[in-house]
Amino acid sequence: MNMKKVQQGFTLIELMIVIAILGILMAIAIPAYQDYSVRAKVSEGINLAAAAKLAVTETYSSTSSMPGSNASAGAPDANTIQGEYVDSVTVGSGGIIDIDYNGTTLPEMTSTLQLSPVTYAGSVDWVCKANGNPTRYLPSECRN
Repeated sequence: MNMKKVQQGFTLIELMIVIAILGILMAIAIPAYQDYSVRAKVSEGINLAAAAKLAVTETYSSTSSMPGSNASAGAPDANTIQGEYVDSVTVGSGGIIDIDYNGTTLPEMTSTLQLSPVTYAGSVDWVCKANGNPTRYLPSECRN
């Protein structure tokens, strides 16, 4: 009786196909993850600006006008609101909030991110302005 030997393992071509598929998947996944990690760092500024947003909103609701600066908004001083990737958060004229990112730890953000208040029937909504920063690095609430 002549018995056929059963094949064991993978052929070279099968291994090459698997490696090619993995290479294609990594070529897509790595850039997407890098953009995601920058967006996570940028959203630190949005979170730190929450206190300034609250101060501007409260000032508007009590006086029906936008504050002119940190002091008139009741927001903390600019150099007291800092984070790992954020140098300062300031309230400017008309309640506009500027978020300045640290250029050495977050070089992708080349400029400040601005949050502008827009009033609707007594309430305040916030609009992001990219100021020349790449849209792909902005958090979802800032991508229009």
